[in-house]
Amino acid sequence: MSKPKVFVTREIPEVGLKLVVDNTDAEVWPDLLPPPYEVIKEKIASCDGLLALLTDKIDAPLLDAAPNLKVVSNFAVGFNNIDVAAATARRIRVGNTPGVLTEATSDFAFTLLMGGARRLVEACNYAKAGHWQTWEPQGFLGQDIWGATMGIVGMGRIGYAMAHRAHRGFDMRILYYDVNPSEHAERDFGATRVDMDTLLAEADFVSIHTDLNASTTGLINRDTLAKMKRNAILINSARGPIVDTDALYEALRDGVIAGAAMDVTEPEPLPVEHPLYSLPNCTIAPHIASATYTSRNKMARMAAENLLAGLRGEDLPNQVNPEVG
Repeated sequence: MSKPKVFVTREIPEVGLKLVVDNTDAEVWPDLLPPPYEVIKEKIASCDGLLALLTDKIDAPLLDAAPNLKVVSNFAVGFNNIDVAAATARRIRVGNTPGVLTEATSDFAFTLLMGGARRLVEACNYAKAGHWQTWEPQGFLGQDIWGATMGIVGMGRIGYAMAHRAHRGFDMRILYYDVNPSEHAERDFGATRVDMDTLLAEADFVSIHTDLNASTTGLINRDTLAKMKRNAILINSARGPIVDTDALYEALRDGVIAGAAMDVTEPEPLPVEHPLYSLPNCTIAPHIASATYTSRNKMARMAAENLLAGLRGEDLPNQVNPEVG
C-alpha cells in the first residue's frame, strides 16, 4: 500500500522529521530560506498533507491547488499564516503546537528585559571594539530591575509566566492590560489590571505578550510610546507588527524612551540597512525566543503527530478547527 504524500516546507528537528519520513512519502524543502508561495502551491498539488511554518502563507487559492489535501500541520503555536476559515470550508484539518513555548519564551523575554535594562549588548560591543580601558564610575549606567514596575500587555500563558519571573524573582510590581481579567495573576502576584494609558505611564518595563489581531496591530505607536516613562524599556517577544517600527526608531533616537529589546520585528527579518540597527539602545534578536532543544523538539513531535493523525482521518491532538471531524 502506498504511503500518503506530504510536503514539509523546512527541515525540522529529527525527533519529528523522522516520524514524518518513516510514515509518509515525504518531500522536505532543504534550503534555509522558505519555499516561495508558488513553489508550495506546485509541490502540494498532489499531496495529502502539508507541514508548514509560520513564514508560509497558506490561503484559499493555495488550498484550491491541492484537491487531495487532508491536513495542514503548522510548526508553530500561532497560525496567522493560515486561512483557517478557508481550510475549514474545504474540510481540511489545521494543527498547531500550543503550550510548548511558554517557559522558553518567557525566559528569553526576561533575558531581553535584563539585557536592555543593563545595556549588555552595548557594553559587550564596547569591550570587543577595544574601547574598554578602565573601570568607569559612570560607564553604561542602566535601569534597576529589582522592585521596579512591570507592565505586561496580554496576560495569557506567557504573560503570566513573565509576571511570575518578575514578581517572584525580582519583587517587581505587576500591572497588566488585557481584555479579560486574570484571577490567577492577581491572586498569585498581586497583579493589577489597568487601562493601557495607566500601564504606559507607570511601568518601568513594558513587555508585549498579546496576540496579533486587528486591534493589536500597531498598538505600540507614536502616541503610545509618548505616554511611556523616559527611562522605560520596551520588550517585544510576541509579534513584530504590534510595534510600529518607524515610531520606535524615532522614540529611541529622540530619547522618548530609554531602550527597547525585541525578538520580533516588522518586517521580519529586519533589513540590515534599517536605522534601528544603528541605535545603541536597541537590542534585536533573530526570533529565537523558543530556541531551546526541549521546546523545538516538542514542537517537532507535536507537528508530526498532528500531520499523521490528519492523514489517518482522525482528529488532531492539537486541532485549530475542531469542527472539521
